[in-house]
Amino acid sequence: MKSKTANKSPLPSQPRPKRILVCVTGLSPQIVTETVYALCVGSEPQWVPDEIRLITTQRGADNARLMLLSNQPGWFHRLCEDWKLPPIAFDESHITVIRSHNGQPLTDIRDDADNQAAADGIAEIIRQLTEDEHSEIHASIAGGRKTMGFFMGYAMSLWGRPQDKLSHVLVSSPFESRAEFFYPSPYSRIIAGQGPQQDPIDAQHAKVWLGHIPFVRLRSLLPAALKGTHSGFAQAVEAANCAVDQIDLVVDLPKSAVSINGKSVKLSPLQLGLMALLAWRCQKQLPPMRAPSKIADDPEWQSEALDAVKQIMGEMHIPNRLDEWLNSKNPMGDSFSQQLSRMEKKLQESGAMPLVGLIHRENIGRRGRQQGYRLNLQPGRVKIIRYR
Repeated sequence: MKSKTANKSPLPSQPRPKRILVCVTGLSPQIVTETVYALCVGSEPQWVPDEIRLITTQRGADNARLMLLSNQPGWFHRLCEDWKLPPIAFDESHITVIRSHNGQPLTDIRDDADNQAAADGIAEIIRQLTEDEHSEIHASIAGGRKTMGFFMGYAMSLWGRPQDKLSHVLVSSPFESRAEFFYPSPYSRIIAGQGPQQDPIDAQHAKVWLGHIPFVRLRSLLPAALKGTHSGFAQAVEAANCAVDQIDLVVDLPKSAVSINGKSVKLSPLQLGLMALLAWRCQKQLPPMRAPSKIADDPEWQSEALDAVKQIMGEMHIPNRLDEWLNSKNPMGDSFSQQLSRMEKKLQESGAMPLVGLIHRENIGRRGRQQGYRLNLQPGRVKIIRYR
């Protein structure tokens, strides 16, 4: 007799995420082959990239093309052949040359403008690559100017996801100082000394390994508007700083808007009224505001809210839509929570509020069945601009 599970089809296996190695280089393309060797041969478990992306200057791109991708010496192709590596997509189309803000390729990074162009270029490539949720990135900071490595690390902090990794490749002495060394070979390969002060060395005896670098992931704090468009390195950093810094909130009643850390967003009459209520309660350090009932009208809540709105706005300035809502005879709980959620989404998508949690929700009342709402801010950081 067959078991009940015999006829069950096996669950389809999930495809492995696409693996992308991203490197920055200057005039020494060796870090590409050294990193590939460390990942594919020297690591346990091995991590073989499906694709390599190289970010460099024009001179760095020329060096990589001539030293790594040519027929001779073709060090990248030799590495793959020597260590029997599976196919890895890497040709001239995978090399990105950093360009100035007027579109000219940079031959080197010499001043502030070049630094800014490098930061924007590196950050944009990482942002684009991390848009694919079915990818896994390993980024190396080993090559190029020190600022390029810094920008790569910072770009990974801004855009990196849990599956992404950051590292620096390390090479044993005296191989790290020899321009003719590209990777440890599986056979004896002698590198002649240059001058009487250098002895010949055998590439077979070199040690190459990765220094893995933990990094803080800030991606979840960035507004959605920055994740889908080219925003620039400085703007992404500013948004991340807003997310981890204190928030200053201004409720501007005459303009029907709120301002968070100086960025203003228009709100609907209902959303403005609810934000004004929460800001007013925060200033007075009152307990969380309970939500109105979802199953019946709640005249007690409406009366308390209307009295507070009159104090905040003045009876003559209450918008008609808000006044009608607060005097409604219908259950208000659903529309109350919907308006708060829509307001938070609007603020986050605008980039004004990258930090999730401006409005704090907590259980209040007996047995924790009632939901309460309050601003997750210090009273001194909340301001209400009233009608004159």
